Amino acid sequence: MESLSHSDLQEIDGYSKVCRCDDLKECEGKRFIVNDLEIAVFKVSGEVFALSNICPHQHTSLICDGFIEDGCVVCPVHGWMFDLRTGLMPTKRSGLTAYPIRIKDNYIFIKADKKSFNW
Repeated sequence: MESLSHSDLQEIDGYSKVCRCDDLKECEGKRFIVNDLEIAVFKVSGEVFALSNICPHQHTSLICDGFIEDGCVVCPVHGWMFDLRTGLMPTKRSGLTAYPIRIKDNYIFIKADKKSFNW
């Protein structure tokens, strides 16, 4: 049986591998699906951030296409701003879900728990 290195693993402690750090372009978002959740991932000044890709304003899935300004991502549809670190709007009111990340061997892992429904 062949053992896998850390870079071959798809998951570490509940964190799912999404891409290599080198796959991200500076200040450009990239969309991923992790546990059925749409996530926008950004690299800004070498730091990586993961936020919900769905804007709460009109539930558009375009945060990954937003532009970066003053530590925030700006929704390209209506201009709402969200802090890259917290997902909150500048007024500190609710905003996007920010997901924890880990970087291991140049790979980005995101922790996004599956939604559970209590019907």
